[in-house]
Amino acid sequence: MNSFEIIKTARLTEKGTRQGEKLNQYTVVADPRANKTQIRQAVQELFKVKVVKVNTLNVRGKARRQRTYQAGRAPNWKKAIVTLKEGDKIILT
Repeated sequence: MNSFEIIKTARLTEKGTRQGEKLNQYTVVADPRANKTQIRQAVQELFKVKVVKVNTLNVRGKARRQRTYQAGRAPNWKKAIVTLKEGDKIILT
């Protein structure tokens, strides 16, 4: 897998914004098959920053229902919280 397949997108949330300001951590959506080492290399290559630590977790998709009695599901996805070296930043605007 290449870096663009490993890192799907960066998540912009209120909690993620606070983590970026105070702890220098950023949240990205990763491919479920990717491990921490691959995520670290992909973030360093795509954003040109130094990664100190990577934490990952698998997020279960929510049950959804839209104008029908049958419930569907949102897809499962992998969240990666990436801690950067002091002084490095990712601009997410």
